[in-house]
Amino acid sequence: MAVNKSISKYDWQYILSASLLILIFILTDLFEVFDKEFLYFVPRLITDQPYRIFTSILVHADLNHLLSNLGGIIMTRYFLMRLGIESRFFYLKFTLICSFLNFFLIWVYEKILSYFINFYPNYAALGFSGIIYALLGFLLLTSYFGKSHFLGKKIGLKSNYQVQKMSKTICLIGLIFSFLPGVSLLGHLSGFIAGCFLFLI
Repeated sequence: MAVNKSISKYDWQYILSASLLILIFILTDLFEVFDKEFLYFVPRLITDQPYRIFTSILVHADLNHLLSNLGGIIMTRYFLMRLGIESRFFYLKFTLICSFLNFFLIWVYEKILSYFINFYPNYAALGFSGIIYALLGFLLLTSYFGKSHFLGKKIGLKSNYQVQKMSKTICLIGLIFSFLPGVSLLGHLSGFIAGCFLFLI
């Protein structure tokens, strides 16, 4: 696939993802059709309300939060194009799998904490950034080694030194940014680890 094409036949995946995030923001923040508190990821509620695992990635704290994650979608789309993506469904499949894998890793971490130090965190998490960081982890390894298939389906990703340099820089900046107040370091790290794991299978 030529990188210089402004629109590709795979772009519907990114457009659908971005459109859904924008629509949910309009419904929750502008028109207040839904209360975001019922959609957040809250550890103590997951057992009784497992739907929050997926809905939490669709809601955002504010407009800046939404815009930063829309930028992440554009950035990961650019990297996938540079690596030569050949799949109509990779992005959506990856997003769906990561929405569960990411929070499974968080759940394991929280269970370990509660077992050893009798501490169970009480917080709310939301936003698409965990998926973005998972994609960055996956793309960083792909830029080194390439990745021809994902879960048995051809994706045709090839190694690329330019993407490798850019993704390393972005991952480093993202790690530093994750230590800022109000940013979920655990969510970003678990997403990155989930992306690396998905590269290996």
